[in-house]
Amino acid sequence: MTLLDALDYAGVAVFAATGALAASRKQLDMIGFIFLAAVTGIGGGTFRDIVLGATPVFWVQEPEYLMVCVAVAVAVYFTAHLVESRYRLLLWLDAIGLSAYSVMGAAKGLALTGSPVVALVTGMMTATLGGILRDLLSGEPSVLMRPEIYVSAALAGAGGFIAASLIGAPLLAASLAGVILAFAVRGGAIRYGWAFRPYKPRPGRPPEDVM
Repeated sequence: MTLLDALDYAGVAVFAATGALAASRKQLDMIGFIFLAAVTGIGGGTFRDIVLGATPVFWVQEPEYLMVCVAVAVAVYFTAHLVESRYRLLLWLDAIGLSAYSVMGAAKGLALTGSPVVALVTGMMTATLGGILRDLLSGEPSVLMRPEIYVSAALAGAGGFIAASLIGAPLLAASLAGVILAFAVRGGAIRYGWAFRPYKPRPGRPPEDVM
């Protein structure tokens, strides 16, 4: 197994765990756990492969990724009650998955297209779309709508990997640079509330005022 394969499996497993934790918070049954785990675990990578034209997508070629999601979902189903703050754990696991997947998505985009710009976008998409789908389907507060930095952490990880690769760093060093950078940014955002200045000059009007 290559380093990128390991990052791919790690990203799927960790994101699947966040999907299963979201299911536990909504008190879903086992099928609900597996569904949310799979959507979260493979959602971002599926969209990445479709955009890149890498079809059949990765989990169709290697169903082991689905088996990882199922195994993680079952494990969380029987252990989630042992965790005192499941939402906080969800956020930190999401940060780990985002860090791994920002590098994996960028690596695949760079390998298939040779374009740093495309790689930056595929890294960001791979790292964030699974979590966004999870929150949308489970009714959790969307990580995308939280005030602290989220998408920018994925961009930082992908950008760090791409920059290191372009200057000739070995794959391991470039991957570690991207993962550490993404996790440092997202972890700081969770721990210290790092955020960019929001738009404030003119808030949106209520729908009834527009009509």
